[in-house]
Amino acid sequence: MKLSKTRIDHLGDQLRKGTIGDSDLRTLDDYRRSFGQVYETVVQTIREKLQLEPTGRPAKSTSSIIEKLHRESIRLSQMQDIAGGRIVVENIAAQEHAITLISRAFDDISIVDRRVNPSHGYRAVHVIVRILDKLIEIQIRTVLQHLWAEFSEKLSDHDPGIKYGAGNRDIQYRLINLSRIISKFENIELKVTDLLTKSTTDEKIKLKLESFQQEMDVDKESIIKSLKDIISFDSKKEIP
Repeated sequence: MKLSKTRIDHLGDQLRKGTIGDSDLRTLDDYRRSFGQVYETVVQTIREKLQLEPTGRPAKSTSSIIEKLHRESIRLSQMQDIAGGRIVVENIAAQEHAITLISRAFDDISIVDRRVNPSHGYRAVHVIVRILDKLIEIQIRTVLQHLWAEFSEKLSDHDPGIKYGAGNRDIQYRLINLSRIISKFENIELKVTDLLTKSTTDEKIKLKLESFQQEMDVDKESIIKSLKDIISFDSKKEIP
């Protein structure tokens, strides 16, 4: 049974107030599951036509939906990430390319660029695909943006408010500062790549740019390794 927008938003209001019964939970479950087929269509299109490999979920969990309704003043029918996927690419240039490909593959899309307006340090590009009145969110992140987000998630295990601008202020500051450093690094990386792709008759300049790019690649690998080590560290275990 297809739910009307009014019925969906009424359900969202009930969930936000906490005045829900078993029938409401069943209705929410039906609504969540209704995204499955459209989600599979979007993922299949991205895999087969664009040769990209998204990971994701066909439906947001009930608890995550309720938490978001409590956290934000949003109607349930407007929630863009009930179903969605994620694509992680090497750098900003690859990110821009992926955005272009996905934008061309679907007729009705909107783009939320969190690189321009980061959310508490979170940077990525979200492409929202609308099919049959269903919204499917595809997050496109660079490797460094993704590792930053994973690091934020790790910290949120101990302080859940961190991701949303609450919690320990010192940790918030450090996270946002790390995000800015990553952004500056990636923008320099993009400029160097752009300069190298342009034809130049000055061989010395080209050699210097190539040398600088190699140094940046080494620095990037070091940053990636450090972030992965931090993310994989289990703070519950005793340090030998």
